[in-house]
Amino acid sequence: MSTPSHSTQSPRIIPDKLGTPLRRIMGSWEVLLLGVAILIFIANSLASPYFLNAWNLSDATFNFTEKAIIAFAMALLIIAGEIDLSVAAIIALASTAMGAAAQMGAGTPGLVAIGIGTGLLCGAFNGFLVAGLKLPSIVVTIGTMSLFRGISYMVLGDQAYGKYPADFAYFGQGYVFWVISFEFVLFIAMAILFAILLHATNFGRQVYVIG
Repeated sequence: MSTPSHSTQSPRIIPDKLGTPLRRIMGSWEVLLLGVAILIFIANSLASPYFLNAWNLSDATFNFTEKAIIAFAMALLIIAGEIDLSVAAIIALASTAMGAAAQMGAGTPGLVAIGIGTGLLCGAFNGFLVAGLKLPSIVVTIGTMSLFRGISYMVLGDQAYGKYPADFAYFGQGYVFWVISFEFVLFIAMAILFAILLHATNFGRQVYVIG
């Protein structure tokens, strides 16, 4: 009596869609942006012999560092699926508060503390309305955008504050070394900080999970 033959099946192979780490890196949007930036640098270098001048590149950093620093904080909100339309109004109110304090004789450390404190209070107010009262962030920040901007207009009117301490200008116009501006150094430091915060901490993972 013959025994039935058992066919042996080869193990199922599941393709690795993620690929190798190098392939994942080369296919990321960060590398794409870096490639675009390199092409822009090459095109501008061919268009003007002054483009790659160290001082020209240093001056160019003043055009994006402030906006990029704001974008770091906005990235946390956007990744979490929220939005804040009152950012510019918060900046206006913080600037107004610092200007008013400067007229009263506050020094540079005091102005920095007042600016950061004003931003924290405005952000906490937005956070209370969104997280505490469960209101949509887009509706809340449209309202607070008008509120914060209106307070600035009420305090400042059509006037402009001056008489800031001389060393206060260092934050926007100072250089740490040669052509390396303070703004650019602050931008690099915050970029590293936010990269660690988002990709190497539990808080960062929670932000991604929320979004």
